[in-house]
Amino acid sequence: MPSQIFVGMDVAKAPWDMALRPTGERWALTHADAGIAGLVPRLQAIAPQLMVLEATGSEQRAVVAALAAAGLPVAGVNPRHARDFAKATGPWAQTDALDARALAHLAEAVRPMPRPLPDTQADELRTLLARRRQLVTMRTAAQNRLGSAPPRLQPDIQAQITGLNTRLTTLDDDLDTTRRARPVGQAREELRRRVPGMGPVCARTRLLDWPELGPLNRPRLAALVGVAPVNRDRGTRRGRRTTWGGRAHVRATWSMSTLVAVRYHPVFKAFDARLRATGKAAKVALTACMRKLLTILNAMVKHHAPWPPEAVRSA
Repeated sequence: MPSQIFVGMDVAKAPWDMALRPTGERWALTHADAGIAGLVPRLQAIAPQLMVLEATGSEQRAVVAALAAAGLPVAGVNPRHARDFAKATGPWAQTDALDARALAHLAEAVRPMPRPLPDTQADELRTLLARRRQLVTMRTAAQNRLGSAPPRLQPDIQAQITGLNTRLTTLDDDLDTTRRARPVGQAREELRRRVPGMGPVCARTRLLDWPELGPLNRPRLAALVGVAPVNRDRGTRRGRRTTWGGRAHVRATWSMSTLVAVRYHPVFKAFDARLRATGKAAKVALTACMRKLLTILNAMVKHHAPWPPEAVRSA
């Protein structure tokens, strides 16, 4: 057997398909085969260089957690990136066996970096935060229906909105209690309160869905959030730079916090006015303010520094 083995795993509720490169070996593991408990010893016997699976849901996170706990190198990749790689290197057909083979090829060719495993409490908080976003989406849809609904249906929709508000309040209390029980949450609570425009929802999003904040440099951090200008130049064509990609829910929360800072903080208000005076569009100016506030917060987390006016003036 070759010294370096790369494994691609297609994890689903159906049987899990595994593919090895460069040997070409593959097998399927059913839940009747003890699931994850039966998978770990078999992979430990192979001693792969890297294992790759698509990061798509809770079942995949459970597999990653079990493999990482066993000391096996495993990385979750964006499903869109995995599918684009498969289209570029293989057939257009899509089956579980082909997906596992493409993931093994991706592991060998790209070698994505395994990410550190979040602790159990952080993963639970991230799940609660995702549920909160679902409830907010449901409430927004009900509020949009309320105005155009027939009068006989409005009491029922209003009762749904009231129930969703109650559930959101309970969930917010649960999030705050769980977050404050974590030492890292207590240490950063005071730091969060000093940042203009950052309320409790943005603080939770930053803490749970934005763990890379601090070590990254400004260009990579801006690309991660989705506020970095992307080149669109092909040959002699010179396209207009636009922002694209990134974590949409993080960007949406951060844009609202920046909007508050632009309206009420004198430094960001003056920065936005200066950009608007030079002819920048409102959204372009807001995006620039997002990057400015992002850079300051990144430096604060990196150096464990509070919010000083000197840092704002020099940023």
